[in-house]
Amino acid sequence: MLSDLSLTLCFRLIPSWPWLALAVATISFATIASGYVRRARTEDRIRNLGGRAPLYGGSFPFGLSFLVDFRNAVSNDETLKFWNDTFVRLCGIRASPYTIETTAAGQRIIMTADQENVKAILATQFDDFGKGRKFRDDWVDMLGRSIFNSDGEAWHTARTRLRPVFYKERISDLECFERSVQNLLPLLITDGQTVEVKDMFLRFTLDVSADFTLGVNLETLKRPLNKFAASFERLRHKKIQRERSKPFKFLVPRSSYQADLDYIESFMDPIIAETVNQVKAEQAGAKPSKKDPAFNLLRASVEVSTDQRFLRDEIITALFAGRDNTAMAFAWMFYELARHPDIVKDLRREIIKTVGLERRPGYQELKDMKILSNIINETLRLYPPVPLNTRACLRDTTLPRGGGPDGNDPIGVLKGTGIVYSNHLLHMNPEAYSDVPEDFPPPEEWDPRRWDMWFPKPWSFLPFHGGPRICLGQQLVMVEMSYTLVRIFQHSSRVELRMSETGTVEKRDEVWLRRRGASELMERYMENRPRMVTEITLFPRGDIKLAFFK
Repeated sequence: MLSDLSLTLCFRLIPSWPWLALAVATISFATIASGYVRRARTEDRIRNLGGRAPLYGGSFPFGLSFLVDFRNAVSNDETLKFWNDTFVRLCGIRASPYTIETTAAGQRIIMTADQENVKAILATQFDDFGKGRKFRDDWVDMLGRSIFNSDGEAWHTARTRLRPVFYKERISDLECFERSVQNLLPLLITDGQTVEVKDMFLRFTLDVSADFTLGVNLETLKRPLNKFAASFERLRHKKIQRERSKPFKFLVPRSSYQADLDYIESFMDPIIAETVNQVKAEQAGAKPSKKDPAFNLLRASVEVSTDQRFLRDEIITALFAGRDNTAMAFAWMFYELARHPDIVKDLRREIIKTVGLERRPGYQELKDMKILSNIINETLRLYPPVPLNTRACLRDTTLPRGGGPDGNDPIGVLKGTGIVYSNHLLHMNPEAYSDVPEDFPPPEEWDPRRWDMWFPKPWSFLPFHGGPRICLGQQLVMVEMSYTLVRIFQHSSRVELRMSETGTVEKRDEVWLRRRGASELMERYMENRPRMVTEITLFPRGDIKLAFFK
């Protein structure tokens, strides 16, 4: 009898099917209506600020068309072509600023390569744009709260602490470069034997970075199987792999990544602790262990803060920035020098005239060498180390251009909007070369002589980006590249390409498929060069094989 009563009550509690269908329909309608109202309010907020940029649309909802197209471009090493061809197709070659927008996984993203917009993002509206919480959370395990991974007061404090470290007096001490150059020269200059320079310069710049930041001589050029170097390379690769796998990065195993990160930290922590203790003892009046301790970034940073977490975060950030970016600048530069023997002859003449072939160059002599400077600037123009960068909008604001029928009206940008900007495409934009003589080299060609007659307009040449966040180490990089280039060509008379101009890839990969709306400039730029991999830094696909002659 009790069970009969229970069944009766259960059936009475279950609504009839018509009522259930009505409830489902009501909830569905309310959800759709709420979404419509929310979108309408968002559109009103954007319209009140400005407008929208041309939309990267597609047949799939939720921005899936963009995500699929972008992933295909990345997997085919066509990231630069993808952005350029998209701008050309949606904005026209010269008729409208290079600024578009899309929706990816429900988030609005604005992409730009327009001078005025980049200037606003990096400088004139600096407080409106930053790294953003999502970026900080994604990178905090590796970079902590370093200057590269912070906004607002935290960023300002880190910048203030680190700025004195990069004063001229600090970076003009060339001994740290010379120590690694002495290990590089016998491996590089083998009088005609083929050498692979991409890996060699990754090891060279890691040695220089470790010397400059920690005061440690890793000597990975002498010991390629160095455990620190191997962990460092795996860590970088796995981090990029995890970030590219979003929103499925949980599928990428974390255990080996964490093991490499733990090893890097275990290597650095005792050095940091020892340096902190030394500086504290000296400040308390104890005699230093050395008469004149060698300068390094860690020691200089300890003089302004003994916070070990701050020191760990800034040192590991400096190691990563100082290695990959500079190494790939070297790789691209020597690739182009091998293709331009006349430029090498000009450089050799300048070196002989300025410092000769025996004496080490001084800081001011490096600054005074015009051909040397032109070679480095031209390499950074055509192969900027970080070709794309991102920001997040921190509060409702505008960007100056990209809206309206002709693209000259402001764009409304709401808090949380993602921003992607490309200094690489800024450098390739024909508008940056509008006031030049007829015999001026085309933008896609590597020709250092252009710098004798071209003076970039503001915000058209940004190899180290710009504004308050401009790279603190830019002068250090320029000195490192200048010094190393001079020392190499004091010992080498010429360099020869030992690979096809398009690199060491399979035949099928040498063909670039022309996209709808692709610009001829970009096709010319890509057709005779190795494929380019954008892993934060601009890497050449495959090996760069050269031969240096005494």
